[in-house]
Amino acid sequence: MALTTFAPDPAPGPFPVITPEIRVRRAEFGDGYTQTSADGLNHIRQTVELTWDALSLIQKNQLEAFFVARGGYQSFYYTPFGFAAPVKWTCGDWSWSGTAPFTFRAVLRESFTAET
Repeated sequence: MALTTFAPDPAPGPFPVITPEIRVRRAEFGDGYTQTSADGLNHIRQTVELTWDALSLIQKNQLEAFFVARGGYQSFYYTPFGFAAPVKWTCGDWSWSGTAPFTFRAVLRESFTAET
């Protein structure tokens, strides 16, 4: 099954917060020596925090429905501002303000699954 492309309308704010998650194996020895290595082939994973401001209830519900439909584990393609090409992501972390106009926030985590 082909992956969905996330194309939100309206687009999120133009400056996403991009944070790498780096997994490293570390062994510390009694004499102060530390040995480290990458934890797997894809040990650096990008996370992108997107924010939408001044959304209507319908717009907020559409964004939430997209993420709920993927359940936090199904991948989708999205090209954040500043990226040259689409990247595969999952989203298991989103929130919104409680009153209109709504602010919606979603944190996307780079996905390394085999699905395309």
